[in-house]
Amino acid sequence: MSGAPAGRAVAWLPVARPLTLVPAPPPEAAAAALGTVWPALRRALAGDAPLAVLPAGAGPADAARAVLRPDRPLEPGTDLVVVTSGSTGGGKGVLLSAAALRASAAATLGRLGGPGSWLLALPTSAVGGLQVLVRSALADREPAVLDRGEPLAAALARLPAGDRRYTALVPTQLRRYLADEPDALASFDGIVVGGAATDPALLARARAAGVRLHTSYGMSETAGGCVYDGVPLDGVGVRVAEGVELTGPVLAHGYRLDPAATGEAFADGWFRTRDAGSLAADGTLTVHGRLDDVVISGGVNVAPQAVEAALREHPSVADAVVTGRPDPEWGQRVVAGVVPAPGAVPELAELRPWVAARLGAAAAPRELHLLDSVPTLHTGKPDRRAVARLHGGDQ
Repeated sequence: MSGAPAGRAVAWLPVARPLTLVPAPPPEAAAAALGTVWPALRRALAGDAPLAVLPAGAGPADAARAVLRPDRPLEPGTDLVVVTSGSTGGGKGVLLSAAALRASAAATLGRLGGPGSWLLALPTSAVGGLQVLVRSALADREPAVLDRGEPLAAALARLPAGDRRYTALVPTQLRRYLADEPDALASFDGIVVGGAATDPALLARARAAGVRLHTSYGMSETAGGCVYDGVPLDGVGVRVAEGVELTGPVLAHGYRLDPAATGEAFADGWFRTRDAGSLAADGTLTVHGRLDDVVISGGVNVAPQAVEAALREHPSVADAVVTGRPDPEWGQRVVAGVVPAPGAVPELAELRPWVAARLGAAAAPRELHLLDSVPTLHTGKPDRRAVARLHGGDQ
């Protein structure tokens, strides 16, 4: 029988748990997530095997591995690591506990009206898609999965009849399905739309069509959406200082192998976002956009999201993304990349007064580029840095 010498205390050190890396299936084979990501996520929630889901594609997956460093010991208390999209620079590995994930999912189900069956329509490498799986696990239901190009109604038919039916979408998906399959959208008991700002006009059209929408604000560091329709989920606190700050049981406990970034973003139980926002007297939060996305033109702060929303309402524009570019006279000029509406050819001369009438002259684009589609990150968010590089600009 072996053991420590008599009279000597033994200090047992925790054994570092290895990080399981699971590749997300490509969008055209999204249903494969049920055989790979779904069981791995359930094991992570049980505390059995910490998980990170790699984005689809060799380049994004390699970049995620470089952030994750699976050869290094994993930070204690971590059950899931989500690699952020890096829309404002290099991505980070966000350290989440099973408790934070469950707290977010439980509060979301409570806000939506109770457990139900979920349709997975988002990538499982992003927190929005992963939370669809967490909510499904808490409800003890296997989700259905929407493959790329599949009609929404066909996927919806795979959800159990008689159960509450939910899904989560990014604004681009909402816009597309509202145009093509409004009846399918309206048949859900609740749709969470997040990942990027949603135009008020799009929300109004969807609700007028009978779609039961909930706007969601949050990020990987808050285990997904934690403010719904401007109102924090139960247990979540919000305050606004330089930017929006969040607290509650949904918070991550830091960044993978980056104590400096952890100390800067997480302090005294609060997470400091890089989003500008304001709180109404009743505590409702309005988010105005990323602090580091702001274009300063002629000394005026211009929010790209507001310009994009205005452009999308023009009859010649199907979609839009806005960036800034250095300008010798204005400091920065507003640059618009637009996807033309079918049969239309948008021109700067018609778009400038359209935006100026709604947001002021400083917000009117001074440069226009026509796009086949808006480049996106693996999370579904617009990739502004990629657009700026395409145009030779510098956000």
